[in-house]
Amino acid sequence: MRRWEHYEHTADIGVRGYGSTLEEAFEAVALGLFDVMVDVRKVEPRECREVEVEEEDLEALLYSFLEELLVLHDMEGLVFGDVRVRIEKTENGYRLKAKACGEVLDYEKHEPKEEVKAITYHDMRIEKLPDGRWMAQFVPDL
Repeated sequence: MRRWEHYEHTADIGVRGYGSTLEEAFEAVALGLFDVMVDVRKVEPRECREVEVEEEDLEALLYSFLEELLVLHDMEGLVFGDVRVRIEKTENGYRLKAKACGEVLDYEKHEPKEEVKAITYHDMRIEKLPDGRWMAQFVPDL
């Protein structure tokens, strides 16, 4: 079961995602990112985009994945309310393939909150918790 939460941070807000798998934790942190910007519960899956990134380690993979989603938001005005992720180990690190579904931002419907300027490595952590769940977190630049 994936879920996310926002946590207080000195100057900004942190985003933390949980899942029973690494993929679910990445999905949850992506939804948490968009929930910083809008109420993701109001986002309908009208349009889908596919994202693929490859990196040497999981932190770089998370960064690149979230950055791709933010670029889609900035370039096409999309907000996402559903994200599905597949991660596979490669010879040189990891490959992530994702399908993100949402719609163009509607100011009345989605109730915009904060503007996310950039993805950062600040406070980024990805770990398997003692209870077997996965957690991924970071602090975006607002």
